Parts: sequence; structure tokens; C-alpha cells
Amino acid sequence: MASIEKIVDKAYEGMDFAELAKAPVAALQGISDEKAAQLEAALGVKTIGDLAKNKYIRWAQAINDLA
Repeated sequence: MASIEKIVDKAYEGMDFAELAKAPVAALQGISDEKAAQLEAALGVKTIGDLAKNKYIRWAQAINDLA
């Protein structure tokens, strides 16, 4: 697994994983507020935890793992 500094924006680096799961998706590096709004509109995803639990994300991961 990559260092947390390479995964989340600087403002979120000191948070524990439980806090990060509740953080907005835009806390992930590379996801802007605009992209986060699009994820919310399309998939109902607001937090990092929502993204991790999203059924479409899980289905895609399962297909990829089995491929």
C-alpha cells in the first residue's frame, strides 16, 4: 500500500482511518470538488467510505480480480 501522503490531500494526512472514511471523496488526491459532485450525482457517493462500499465499485473490483 502506498504512503497515506500519496493517497489523501495534505489537510487529511493526520487523520486516522475511521476519520478518513467519513471524509469527503475530494480528500483523495486527484478528485476535485467538481469530480466529487459528479460522483455524488451519479452514484450517491459523498464520503470515502461511501465510495469504498459502493456496489458498482465493488462489482468492478470483483470482475477485475477474476479477469
